[in-house]
Amino acid sequence: MSVKSSTCDSSQPLRFWRRGEIVCVSNVTPERTLLELLREDLRACDTKEGCAAGDCGACTVVVADSPDGEHLNYRAINSCIRPAHAIDGLALWTAADLPSPDGTLHPVQQALVDQHATQCGFCTPGFVMSLFSLYQRTVARGRAPTETEIHDALSGNLCRCTGYRAILDAARQLGQTAAPLAVPGGDESTLAHQLRALPARDNAQADYALPTTLNELLQLRANRPEAQLIAGATDAGLWITQGLQRMPSIIDLTRVQALRAVERYPHHLAIGAAVPLQEAFEALAQDRPAITAFAQRFAGWPIRQSGTLAGNVANGSPIGDAMPLLLALDAHLVLMAWRDGRQVHREVPLADFYTGYRQNVMARDEVLAWIKVAHPQRHEWLGLYKIAKRVEDDISAVCLALRIEGEGGQLHTVRIGVGGVAATPARALQTESVMQGQPDEDRIWTQARDTLAGEFSPLSDLRASSHYRRRVLHNLMERARLERRGEPHTRLEALA
Repeated sequence: MSVKSSTCDSSQPLRFWRRGEIVCVSNVTPERTLLELLREDLRACDTKEGCAAGDCGACTVVVADSPDGEHLNYRAINSCIRPAHAIDGLALWTAADLPSPDGTLHPVQQALVDQHATQCGFCTPGFVMSLFSLYQRTVARGRAPTETEIHDALSGNLCRCTGYRAILDAARQLGQTAAPLAVPGGDESTLAHQLRALPARDNAQADYALPTTLNELLQLRANRPEAQLIAGATDAGLWITQGLQRMPSIIDLTRVQALRAVERYPHHLAIGAAVPLQEAFEALAQDRPAITAFAQRFAGWPIRQSGTLAGNVANGSPIGDAMPLLLALDAHLVLMAWRDGRQVHREVPLADFYTGYRQNVMARDEVLAWIKVAHPQRHEWLGLYKIAKRVEDDISAVCLALRIEGEGGQLHTVRIGVGGVAATPARALQTESVMQGQPDEDRIWTQARDTLAGEFSPLSDLRASSHYRRRVLHNLMERARLERRGEPHTRLEALA
C-alpha cells in the first residue's frame, strides 16, 4: 500500500481531497472499506470502529461532491460499510480535520465541550461529524438548524454513556454561531474546482469501476455480468464486514450523472438508481406528505444519505420498508442493458419483479435504472404503517402500505403492499379483491381485515412470531379504517 499527496504512479489509484490537498492511494482492493483505509493506511484513528454494521455511528465521516463544479453537497456516511474506492473523486473530513491550524476547535466541537456532551469519548467523533454535516447544510448557509433537522442528523449515532440531552443542547448551540466559517482545509469554490480537475478513472481495467455515463455503465455490465453492482453499499458493505465475502469485481453506479436525478413528468415521477434514499423520499413526499413520517423511520440519517431507493428494491429483502410503499403506489421499474451496440430497456411492474427470496426477473446484463411512480389522483388516501420493537432505526416486524382511490363512498382502486410476512415483499391481492370496487363501508373493511390476517403464512423469528404478525396485519387494517374515517389518533395506539 502506498500513499502520496499529489501524484500517483499506479494505473488505478484512489484519489480524494483531504486537508487541502489531493491524497492518492495505490493498490486498494475492491472490498477494502473506507474505515480500514482511514485507520490502517492513513492512520486517521480518530474515526472509530464500533459495530462494523452501520448502526452505531462511531465511524461516521463527512464526504462531499460538487455536481455543478461550484458548490459542495455534504453527506454524513458510515465509513465502516463504505467501500474505500467509493471515496474516489470526493472530499473527505474526519473529526481531526475540523480544528483550525492554531488548534481552535470548530464550532461543532466547541459546542460539545461547552455542553459537557462527551464522556468516554468513543462515540464523540461520530457525533462531531454528523453535526458538522448539519452545520454545513444550515449554519454555513446562513440559518439555524430546526429541531427536525437536529434529530435527523443525530439519528444514526449511538451514545452509550453521556445521554442525548447534552448532545442535543450542543446541536442547538450551533444556531447561535455568529458567522459561518470557511470549509475546514480550504475554500469551497476552490475545492470544488479541484475535484472537477481530477483525472478520469480508467474503468475498463479497474476492479472497482466508477462509470460516469449511462452508456459506460451498461457496457461495463454487459462485459462483467458477474461483477457486484452497488450504489450506497449499505447492505453489500455488510456482506464484507459481517459475511467476510470477497468481491473481486465491483461496479459502482453512484457517479452516473443520468441516474442521479429525480425527474418530474406530467403523469409520473422518475427516480434514478443513484438517487440517495433521503432525496428519493423527499421527492415522493412532495406529492404525498404522509411519506415524510414513514421515511424518518427508515434507518438513520447516514444510511439514508448513502443507500438508494433502487438499491433497496434490487436487494429485495422481504423486510425492506420501501417496497411495500412502492407496491401500494403501483411503481414500475425501468431495466436497461447494452445489446447489439445500443441501449435497450424494458418496463416491469414492481409487483411482477420478485420471483423468490432475493431473486428477481433481471437478466445478468441488466441494470435497474429508474423507478417510476405515478402522481396521486385527486381522491387518493394513503396509510403507511411500520411495526418494530423500537420507534426509530429498527428493522420491521411488519410493514403495511395501503392506497385507496375513491369518491362518492366507493373504493375504486385499492393497492396493498406488505413486508415481513413472506419470502418477498408482496401485494395482498386477495384483500385487494375484497375491497376493489366495493362501497366504502365497515362491513367491507371487516371482511378485508379478516382476509388480510389469513392471506399470508409468515415465519416466526427473533423479531416476531407468525401469530403476532398475522394479528398485527388484522389490527393495522382496523387502524387504517379508523384513520380513514378521521378518528382521533389517541384511539388508534392500542390497536398496533
